Amino acid sequence: MLYRTIGRSGIKASVVGMGTWVTGGWMWGGSDEKQSIDAIQLALDLGVNLIDTAPIYGFGHSEEVVGKALAGQRDRAVIITKCGQVWHDTRGSHAFDDSGKSVYHYLGPESIRYELEQSLRRLRTDYIDIYMVHVPDATTPVEETMKELLDLKSEGKIRGIGLSNMTIEQLDQYLQVGQVDCDEEKYSMLDREIETSLLPRCLSKEVSVVAYSPLSNGLLTGKLSPDHQFNEGDMRGANPRFDPQNIKIINEMLSEFDPIARDYKINYTQLAIAWVLARAGVTHVLVGARNSEQVRQNAAAAAVSLTEDEVERMNMVVEVYTHQMYASS
Repeated sequence: MLYRTIGRSGIKASVVGMGTWVTGGWMWGGSDEKQSIDAIQLALDLGVNLIDTAPIYGFGHSEEVVGKALAGQRDRAVIITKCGQVWHDTRGSHAFDDSGKSVYHYLGPESIRYELEQSLRRLRTDYIDIYMVHVPDATTPVEETMKELLDLKSEGKIRGIGLSNMTIEQLDQYLQVGQVDCDEEKYSMLDREIETSLLPRCLSKEVSVVAYSPLSNGLLTGKLSPDHQFNEGDMRGANPRFDPQNIKIINEMLSEFDPIARDYKINYTQLAIAWVLARAGVTHVLVGARNSEQVRQNAAAAAVSLTEDEVERMNMVVEVYTHQMYASS
């Protein structure tokens, strides 16, 4: 496994990390707790020490499962968890209602401290490696939010500070107040907006980019057929990106990569992860896994180093097929 330091935090983490949104079951049609625990523990054994979670993933369930999986071996893991999507408070801005709860985007100092204490309890630990602002909150000044994060860091409750789902302007506001170690953003062959915005800015400011959704919620695995039926509660079922015609187009696109995949003896999942890691400025990539076999496949992608020529060839194919996809929608 390859390890890289997260920003200027001094924390070294595996370049392939495990995302645990699916572990919470919420919006993914459920999950199996035992399989999730086995998967997290296998990830550690394979050298995948970066474990990413958040309170909103199953309204605490994901963090609880991660805590169970890491019991007795907390020191082997680098934990990212987050704050800012709350259901204990009605301040901030209303985001959505789900599972009988009203969720607000709120980053007031007292709320952040409350959220952290709840996360520490669920994760069965006394510190978080990277504590991340999950979403912006337009109702709370950045200075107040960042000061609380810096206070928590000085108290030893968190080791580093991260952001997620930010604009360049929001990133710069946080950087003006204190050290930001990483920015977690969506990035895949099908989601490339950060290439001309946040990615170069983070690179220039020594802020690690942790990429999430590198498989575009499974679309880039090649495992979905146009007639695939998603489980009840799986958000992909209502997402136009997963329309049968789009799945067909993306599967045809993936088949164009067969020569490269054969050369490296890898599958489409591993190729998609390697493509993300080949981008300058992306230091780590988070991949979800429902079971141990998926963890094995994801971890193996860290050993794949695509050449610039291979990446460019892939990019040309992606451009052609994504144009077809958007034209069909």
